[in-house]
Amino acid sequence: MSDLSLFNTSAVGNPNNNIFGLPFTEEESLLVILPVPWEVTVSYGAGTSRAPEHIYRSSIQVDLYDKDVPNGWHQGFFMREVDKKLLLKSDYLRKEAELYIDYISKGEKVEDNKFMTKSLKEINEGSSYVNKWVYEQTSSLLSKGKLVGILGGDHSVSLGYMKALQEKHGSFGILQIDAHCDLRNSYEYFTYSHASSMYNALTEIPSINKLVQVGVRDYCDEEWNMISNSNYRIIPYFDQEIKERQFEGQTWKSITDEMINHLPDKVYLSFDIDGLDRKLCPNTGTPVQGGFETEEIIYLVKKLIESGRQLIGFDLVEVGVGDTEWDSNVGARILWRLCNLMVKNSIK
Repeated sequence: MSDLSLFNTSAVGNPNNNIFGLPFTEEESLLVILPVPWEVTVSYGAGTSRAPEHIYRSSIQVDLYDKDVPNGWHQGFFMREVDKKLLLKSDYLRKEAELYIDYISKGEKVEDNKFMTKSLKEINEGSSYVNKWVYEQTSSLLSKGKLVGILGGDHSVSLGYMKALQEKHGSFGILQIDAHCDLRNSYEYFTYSHASSMYNALTEIPSINKLVQVGVRDYCDEEWNMISNSNYRIIPYFDQEIKERQFEGQTWKSITDEMINHLPDKVYLSFDIDGLDRKLCPNTGTPVQGGFETEEIIYLVKKLIESGRQLIGFDLVEVGVGDTEWDSNVGARILWRLCNLMVKNSIK
């Protein structure tokens, strides 16, 4: 382990160190962040595949004192390098997807166009490849006793990790922070669409026994039907309903206690940044008005841990890239808080 007596937490962040300017190697670190630069199926704004690199650069500006977990970082946080081959594959297939989405949006049939049929096949194969890649990377890290956080990329990138968590932990629940349900079946005929992330998780990972969705404010009939027929496997907390309950006098604490009570002992946090108010994430891929302040969600995660539940993994996805570093600045600070809260279980 690095000699932390020589590390000045009050000094300017050292870009020659790793994420947040921390002086740890992967081997020394308890928590490893896996960047997944993938955004092939996004259906509106793009840029999230570059988010890991931007967040990494912005992380050097994050002050290292967290009063909730003051010495959490002493356990070691490390972010792997972005896989450039994966990024190039995303870029290539994203161009094909843009043409394909434009084609079907005009009511054209995929089977009538050989090029579009070929593109759809390649995109679905590419997404399957990413799922396998993430599964292999995270399985290896978990087998070494590491805690793992996924940094996207779009919301489709975490499926492989959840499959690895199933093998290690058995049954678990998901706490999803999101403006969307992500419960569409093969949206735009993409099997692993970003809009299908939770549909695929629930369909392919039977050991997920509960999905609590927080902040949803944009969804379709298909998704509502899946929720209604889930036998309470899916518990949504819609943004409108949360705010109406608060307008009528209920506290955020009482609402978060209720959310947490629905969850089992082991919980995976899936944090789509568009669950926040758009002023905090102006360049996220599919923005929707409404949403939370950062501290509301951090409070929810803190209370989850204080309840005795185990946070077994997390993803942070859909952070956009704009003309300024604001999105990555916010993303880096959220990532810092999540890393500290993730290790809190291990240093009780």
